[in-house]
Amino acid sequence: MQLRLDDEDRQVALGECLGRALDGRGRVHLSGELGAGKTTLARGVLRAYGHQGAVKSPTYTLVEPYELALREEPLTLYHFDLYRLGDPEELEFIGGRDLFAEGNLCLVEWAERGEGWLTPPDLEVALSHAEPRGRRADISALTAYGSEVLERLAQQISGDVRLAGGKA
Repeated sequence: MQLRLDDEDRQVALGECLGRALDGRGRVHLSGELGAGKTTLARGVLRAYGHQGAVKSPTYTLVEPYELALREEPLTLYHFDLYRLGDPEELEFIGGRDLFAEGNLCLVEWAERGEGWLTPPDLEVALSHAEPRGRRADISALTAYGSEVLERLAQQISGDVRLAGGKA
């Protein structure tokens, strides 16, 4: 799936649609150069679960957990930024096996830095700059669950007026 995102509001709207489509679980890798909007998209996903506070990239801490609510059930979303990861094995030392456990919701920026340690994601979202302005999002499913999420995401997008006409 390809989408054109003309401004930050549309990027957040895509994140909200993605969050609803994920339904509280899954692994999503967010790729793109610095400033492509990975953290902005993560902010939208968090808003889908009711988070209204600030969302910053956990560049120095590697992971930021967010305690959220999903239909009366507690949910922890783990937002990773692996930009400063020196070696993929560092993920083992921070408790990565528990954090990436099946059923958890993980958003991972700069996942390529964890290559060899990370398992394949359910979805991959590649963000890039689009001319003359805005961003482009290329979203791919890599698992059966990811395909289900992508189908739900397409339905979410078609019903969201903020994203109308955004297909690339």
